[in-house]
Amino acid sequence: MDRHAAQTFIDELWMDSIVPELVEYIKIPNKSPHFDASWAENGYMEAAVQQITTWCKAQNVKGMSLEIVRLEGRTPLIFMEIAARGDADPDDTILLYGHLDKQPEMTGWAEGLGPWKPVIKDDKLYGRGGADDGYSAFSSLAAIMAVQRQGLGHARCVVLIEGCEESGSYDLPHYIEHLSERIGRPSLVVCLDSGAGNYEQLWLTVSLRGMAAGTLRVDVLSEGVHSGYASGIVPSSFRILRQLLSRLEDEDTGRVRPDSLYADIPGQRLHQITKMAETLGDEVWRAYPFLEGVQPMGGDNVERLLNRTWRPALSYTGIGGIPELDSAGNVLRPHTSVKLSMRLPATVDGEAATEAIKQTLEADPPDGAVVHFDPDHPASGWNAPDIAPWLQTSLQGSSREIFGRDAMYMGEGGTIPFMAMLGDYFPEAQFVITGVLGPQSNAHGPNEFLHIPYARKLTVCVARVIADHNRRGDA
Repeated sequence: MDRHAAQTFIDELWMDSIVPELVEYIKIPNKSPHFDASWAENGYMEAAVQQITTWCKAQNVKGMSLEIVRLEGRTPLIFMEIAARGDADPDDTILLYGHLDKQPEMTGWAEGLGPWKPVIKDDKLYGRGGADDGYSAFSSLAAIMAVQRQGLGHARCVVLIEGCEESGSYDLPHYIEHLSERIGRPSLVVCLDSGAGNYEQLWLTVSLRGMAAGTLRVDVLSEGVHSGYASGIVPSSFRILRQLLSRLEDEDTGRVRPDSLYADIPGQRLHQITKMAETLGDEVWRAYPFLEGVQPMGGDNVERLLNRTWRPALSYTGIGGIPELDSAGNVLRPHTSVKLSMRLPATVDGEAATEAIKQTLEADPPDGAVVHFDPDHPASGWNAPDIAPWLQTSLQGSSREIFGRDAMYMGEGGTIPFMAMLGDYFPEAQFVITGVLGPQSNAHGPNEFLHIPYARKLTVCVARVIADHNRRGDA
């Protein structure tokens, strides 16, 4: 592949067409079904689907067909198929994946920024969903077009863009089953929904954590009671909640207590994490917006990366039953609930972990309180298979040519449920899991941005891998 020609084409397409499309895409408040129960009635999902499909259909992609697939009661899925070209095996398949649903607004956006307000500043496109993961459909087709423009062969490509990823991809297995014959058996999977350790080289995700999440609720009364009248007799639902959470987490260190939520860390992953710590140094923790004086957890950067990728970690992402401060009367509240998000090592089964957490929290409730843990859909993590020699050569070659530095391998603390599904469905496939979520890009939080120059270079890397995939027998 002529790297310079590919970069020129992709840069022009990004700046002239893709960035303007992403600006419009960010304006659509297409929250994932978990955060918008009326997604179908509100129409934002459909607006995002129509916007992306309109752009895709307008591109000069030879041999492409596109369909919006709809299953009753489920979020729609965009299915694109691009026929093999050149001397490629027509039965071989590259599967490219992304999603178009978004996380909710979140508070704390900087002045002049907002979740549905696209702003371009310092080569960054701010707004919800541009980096996570609205660019994926555009970037996938741009990479394929770059290969085709040079007259290079490529395998049959299938592009899947789902609408339920931020809710755990619970609709996706139904589509995979429904489309199984049309998908085929991919030998290569490309996913553009992951992260990067910096914006200076190609980063490949080789492991993803799973997640066991849900809402823990503690009830002690049928209604609120004057705190002066009831305190000292009626147990505090908040105190009981704290006791229960101590079963999961050491409040002094943050260490998760149940041994069943841990896994052995493979030696190869430990080596890669050590290399990542050497490359990034203190940027491992300086990438976060710490307040002055707040110290990062973990004894050193290797430990911090292990904590983020191969050890369980508990976050509290929401709380219920507690009024805002300006409406907090002297009332002993009847209940307290908290939203839990337990990240799991890549090889821990999400369903088993969720059941273990439920049993741990609901057993022997203190003071006879009514305790219930309502789990969300669990997600298992993913650990990549060994990288084939041809792919290793392609990844390193593309990173050196485009960035001038070696490709790096990293574990990712987030979850992409689709990867675990594909690992089960297609155990012989090779995986390129990458993305634009680098330092300060802040997916799911305020001030999320897409680093435009990095996204353009990453698209060229994907094009190189697609072209090299067709020549892998020559490696």
